[in-house]
Amino acid sequence: MSECVTIAGWIADSVSIPVIMDGDTGHGGIMAVRRIVRECIRFGVAGLRIDDQPIEGKRKTQSAGVEVVPLEQAIARYRAAVDMKNELDPNFVVMAQCIARDASDGTLEDTIQRLRAYRDEARVDWVQFESPHSIDEIRAARAAVKGPFSFMKGRLGRYLDLDEHLALGVTIAWYPGFTHHVTWAALWDFMTAFQSGGVKAWDAFVESRRDRPYPAPEVPEDGESGAKQSKAKQSKAKQSKAKQSKAKQALEQRYFSSDNRRG
Repeated sequence: MSECVTIAGWIADSVSIPVIMDGDTGHGGIMAVRRIVRECIRFGVAGLRIDDQPIEGKRKTQSAGVEVVPLEQAIARYRAAVDMKNELDPNFVVMAQCIARDASDGTLEDTIQRLRAYRDEARVDWVQFESPHSIDEIRAARAAVKGPFSFMKGRLGRYLDLDEHLALGVTIAWYPGFTHHVTWAALWDFMTAFQSGGVKAWDAFVESRRDRPYPAPEVPEDGESGAKQSKAKQSKAKQSKAKQSKAKQALEQRYFSSDNRRG
């Protein structure tokens, strides 16, 4: 858990948009859930997603054998998260992801019951439906749940467009994997070309982007640039030197002054 929060904090510190972290099951019991919320807030993370799977036996969504904890236990988990965030930062967002639809003997009715309970009883800020089997299931869940609501692609077969979300009354779109796949494909294409053509692959890439510039990561003016780090290092060295000089003067005054010798 600590590693996840630390990395999420690094990401949050490097961007100017809110960052939400995937907290899995909360990484433990009630006290662990409270701790992960506290640590996320401390590290500048804006929100946390927690699902309703058991701590032991956590599985990838849509995998065979997926289970969910009893409803009462799930509500307690989410209440712990909400209580902690209300104590420290009411603006922090707690999202409850419901896996019940694909759980053993899972039904749409049980899923909707849980989504409503997480929102109405546990008072989470946002609920997410994983994973709908049809657009009609999304429509039914949306009609039953008040407040912020989203859904995963699930078993729909394709991602719904933004207009389709709005037509369903859903104002949050969850597109988790696009950038990963685009990046993987671009790297694969370039490295394949480099393997066969060497540096010519780089020259071809540069030429292909000549009239299509792309943003490259740059350290912002208030970021941890080399110049800023060098300045901080010089300032620290100057302070250290001044401190050492002051300590030396104090020792000389103590042991070598004429007044102390007469005493």
